[in-house]
Amino acid sequence: MSTPPLEHPLEEKLGLRERKKLKTRRSIQEHALRLFREQGYEATTVEQIAEAAEVSPSTFFRYYPTKEDTVLADEYDPFIVASLRAQPPELSPAAAAHNMLHEIIGGMLTNERQRMLERSRLMLSVSALRARQFDHMRETQDLVVEVFAERLGRPPEDLRTRWFAAAVLSVWQTTLTRWVEDGGQGDLLELLDEGIDFLVAGCPL
Repeated sequence: MSTPPLEHPLEEKLGLRERKKLKTRRSIQEHALRLFREQGYEATTVEQIAEAAEVSPSTFFRYYPTKEDTVLADEYDPFIVASLRAQPPELSPAAAAHNMLHEIIGGMLTNERQRMLERSRLMLSVSALRARQFDHMRETQDLVVEVFAERLGRPPEDLRTRWFAAAVLSVWQTTLTRWVEDGGQGDLLELLDEGIDFLVAGCPL
């Protein structure tokens, strides 16, 4: 049996079993997004998603604790950490963040642009998703803080490190929001570069 195609270059670091799990996870998410698009988020049930994905409800809940998680959750946190840790130690934090964003977001734009747009639109339009989005972003921020603290030889509690990580993720979130509101038009990576440059320059207004 052939293995599923990679959707991101960093997936080559995963073993076959992990990649098969990832394929199932993505299948459930893709069917969920299709049903949300066809009949609306509120009208779609977990049972309908599980049936469409040809898995049992119990299997659904092994991959996604709630219906909301089919939109909010993704597999990219480990790839973000791996990408940051792979950056040359002599790079500045801003340069490491720039390279990570290009590696992660570039892969997403190449392989799952439409899914990224659909998920982001739902997060912006469904109140239940907006309410939980902060928690997911906080989890990602804690991981990013940990890696930058390692690079800088500082404790994770260091406030400057936390400020920087929060600023980088804010650039990502606000830039993505504008890109989604514009219908996915424009060069997202170029916009992200402008945002990082703005931070490095001291946010001149």
